[in-house]
Order: sequence, then structure tokens, then C-alpha cells
Amino acid sequence: MTLEITTIDAAKKGSADLLILALVEDEPLHGYEIAGRLDRGSDGTLRFTLASLYATLYRLEERDLVRGRWVERTGQRRRRCYRITDKGRKALAAQRDDWSRFIAALTQIAGLRPAFATATAGRPAAATAGKPA
Repeated sequence: MTLEITTIDAAKKGSADLLILALVEDEPLHGYEIAGRLDRGSDGTLRFTLASLYATLYRLEERDLVRGRWVERTGQRRRRCYRITDKGRKALAAQRDDWSRFIAALTQIAGLRPAFATATAGRPAAATAGKPA
């Protein structure tokens, strides 16, 4: 059996930090919430294994870009919720700038059509509010 790495798989690996930091920017989330939002927000294109997601979260925490905290709620399992740190906000801003330039260059040179307008068509405005166009 041959494992073939797709273009999307390679891009996912390179964009994991950006995606996670963007998701925990406004509110703390636990790993399953992050995975679900990535999956739903990308219509299944950005699906991470929990093992790779948690490895990325631990690495981000070691670099002080996110901070994890155990949360216990009655009738629920204990969960580790992650929130962005000030250092993480700075890293997220820099990554957004870098990725914006990279995507613009890909679009211009490779003749890509931005799929964002198509992907968000028909979704409520709240689902796309604050998302880069």
C-alpha cells in the first residue's frame, strides 16, 4: 500500500498553527471543539487526526502561543481548554500577513480562483463575519 501525500495534506501541515490560533483567538476551546470547527468550517477539507491536532496544541503551548487549562463541568469529562496568549496574537497577526501574501502570489501566478466566495455562499452572515475575504 502506497501512502500518497496530497497537496491539501501538505498545506494542512503547514497551516495548522495559523488555523488553531485563529480558532482560539476569540474564545477558549478544547481539542474536540477545535477539530469540529476545522472540519465544519472547511466542509471536511481540513480534517486533522486528533493525534496530530493534540501534538500541534502541545507544541503551541510549549512555545507559549496558547495556554491550556483543565476545565471540569458537572456530568462531563474533564477537558483541557486552550486560549491564545499575547505572544500567540502577535504570531497569528504575522502568520495572517505571510499567508495573505502567499495566497495572493499563488492566485496570481498559478491562475487559481479564490474559492472563499463560493464556499461561504448561502451561509448566514454570522458564520462568515470576521473571516478574511
